[in-house]
Amino acid sequence: MDSTDDVINLICLADRPGTSGHGVAVRVLGRSQPGILFGHDFLDCEIVFVAESLSTTYSITLLPEDLEDWEDALATLESQRFATWLTSGRTPSLEFKPDGHERMSVSVHDGPASGVTVTLPLFVLPTGWVGEQRALLTRVRDVYPREVVETSPGAYVWRRNRKA
Repeated sequence: MDSTDDVINLICLADRPGTSGHGVAVRVLGRSQPGILFGHDFLDCEIVFVAESLSTTYSITLLPEDLEDWEDALATLESQRFATWLTSGRTPSLEFKPDGHERMSVSVHDGPASGVTVTLPLFVLPTGWVGEQRALLTRVRDVYPREVVETSPGAYVWRRNRKA
């Protein structure tokens, strides 16, 4: 579930090596519509769930505000509280339920398409996992900075400091 040159992880949660092998990732594949003003800052991604007998992927498109919502969810998770992410109804949603003992269950609910919910237990999260997720978020923001500004509803312009 590691990042590659063309794909970077926004989320990568996995049991410690040598345990269950369960893992959840949100991989950023690239900009949805590079160079097109309206869709340039949207990110094509995939949610990946991996377990012993299951490997499933959900394609999603993230909006800039989804990254802000993930940052808020991380703050909630840091205090060992239940958090949800991507709850707009346009994509599958994620639920994170930490138990306070290095364990957490993560669920993806594909409400918009199949209606299926998959829950994956993560039995032994590494120490400092929230900090690792913040670092991944920072990397995504560095690689894919916001380059478009909505000046009024439906009106977009390039940021002045945009690099060509």
